[in-house]
Amino acid sequence: MRQTYFRAMDALHKASVFLAGAALIVITLIIPWGVFTRYVLNSASSWPEPLAILMMIWLSFLSALICYREHRHIGVNVVPDLLRGRAKYALGLAVELCMLTTGLFLLWYGIKLVQTTWYQSIAEFPIMSVGVSYLPVPIAGAVTALLVIERVLKGDFFPAIEVEDDPRETVSTE
Repeated sequence: MRQTYFRAMDALHKASVFLAGAALIVITLIIPWGVFTRYVLNSASSWPEPLAILMMIWLSFLSALICYREHRHIGVNVVPDLLRGRAKYALGLAVELCMLTTGLFLLWYGIKLVQTTWYQSIAEFPIMSVGVSYLPVPIAGAVTALLVIERVLKGDFFPAIEVEDDPRETVSTE
């Protein structure tokens, strides 16, 4: 059962990486188009900026999920590094309980936000609901809760920090 859950989380992680990459590519392609139409054609397109903002919202929330799962978020490990055994495990559980609370908060209030704005339309995209702009909030909350469950099942709270070699420290003997 656990292995199935972990495989599903791996698939969700890969999908998040793909979608975040796709959002970044879309942003990279449409912003130059907006600049081109504004300054070269002297006829600015109205859609590139709002679409880029929408893509940036999705990119931000997806990237946060990716960083959380890969332990690449901002963290100060001074206290966990001082602890051992049960105390370190208890601290990890407490941190994950806070993350679960945050994820459930995002899920609950994100759903309310999407419901409240669902029948409003985006001016530049009249067929698109404003609620779509806020969909990443409850989705990120739900996925965060799932990631917390995964981390608790694995007991993977404070992994060792990998230190990369600094190329400036390498001395050439040529």
